[in-house]
Amino acid sequence: MALMLKGARCIDPQVGLDEVCDILIRDGKIVSVGHDLTMEKGVTRDLSGKVIVPGLVDMHVHLREPGYEQKEDIASGTRAAAHGGFTAVCAMPNTDPVIDNAVGVEYVKARAKEVGACRVIVSGACTKSLGGEILAEMGDMHAHGVRAFTDDGHGIQDAGMMRRVMDYASQFDCVVMPHCQDDSLVGEGQVNEGVVSTRLGMLGWPAEGEELEIARDIALCRLTGCPVHIQHITTARGLEMVRAAKAEGLPVTCEVTPHHMFLTEDDIDDTYPTALKVNPPLRTSDDAVALVAGIVDGTVDAIVTDHAPHTDWEKDREFELAPFGMIGLETSLASVLTNLVHKGIIGYDRMIELMAVAPRRILREEPVRLEAGSVADLTVIDPDAEWTYAREGSYSKAGNSGFTGCAFKGKATDAYVGGYATMEDGVVVE
Repeated sequence: MALMLKGARCIDPQVGLDEVCDILIRDGKIVSVGHDLTMEKGVTRDLSGKVIVPGLVDMHVHLREPGYEQKEDIASGTRAAAHGGFTAVCAMPNTDPVIDNAVGVEYVKARAKEVGACRVIVSGACTKSLGGEILAEMGDMHAHGVRAFTDDGHGIQDAGMMRRVMDYASQFDCVVMPHCQDDSLVGEGQVNEGVVSTRLGMLGWPAEGEELEIARDIALCRLTGCPVHIQHITTARGLEMVRAAKAEGLPVTCEVTPHHMFLTEDDIDDTYPTALKVNPPLRTSDDAVALVAGIVDGTVDAIVTDHAPHTDWEKDREFELAPFGMIGLETSLASVLTNLVHKGIIGYDRMIELMAVAPRRILREEPVRLEAGSVADLTVIDPDAEWTYAREGSYSKAGNSGFTGCAFKGKATDAYVGGYATMEDGVVVE
């Protein structure tokens, strides 16, 4: 099938492209990028006023399948991803059963091929059943395509165990993505330890409970040489450790979420909104400012959602009983456009690096570029669309968004995976 996308502003810092032009696609690949392109037959779409970028990737998503399909499944989660403009997501392994062997990997791949609305990159667990004690079947999972390992949702408490994980992963040039949480400090913490935890009478979660494991895992990266990607970093001091590690030349990268940049502990009021109960918790306004500064100066490598769906009944409980996590696939791009791009804090080039280029590089995936020969995974953006997020119209099963009722400017309108539309004019293609 041939497809012509005409008249959009095409932006790709990888090839130095930022101009209004046409893109011709055939058999899943970009054939040509240029002006006044023609084709003998096929589908032509006029995208004047839109922006085309390499397909967005969210490298931290909980699809919940297998085991927790009441919260989300691969079908609903990938449709929410497509609706948010993503052409690929990296699925976390904390399912039931845990993705800690090749059978689990192949199950997710098969389900994604059958029902997925975007590509699904499978990450594998570092330790068996996320227990932090026995090495998972990392070599077997790698043989079945896994290039990233994480015990997301759990910090590996034993430094010797984490060293073994890194030693093993480094043999395959795979990245280890630690969830940095010292359980002995965090305990039963519910919100960031400080003024707000005191005001609300909630158990505090100190920043040091995250920062100690960041420091440890950077030290183990130095020891083993294994690439390390710090997940959902939230504190100014933690980010400074990553900045220093990069200056030292260590293979350390990190990610931040929109909710840790654009929401803070001050948003948790005496109504105890459980949608804002996340792991790690929302931090101070100073921390949020520091994360944005890290976006600007290049310390932060990727923006992710940590999309963590839960059922209504799970979240509609007392704050301390509700599970951690919020959804974010359908608001991530819009929140970045609204709060960073349109305010001139970063440009499209930097947004593309954070949401399309670096995630693929970190996950050892094939690059996607707006040039001839590249796979045609593309995201189309209406930069001027003004809208308000509401659960109605969402493709996720879950409603635990911290951005419900927020007004945004800019959204994805179309997405293409291998040259085929997964979303057109804001509607996911079934």
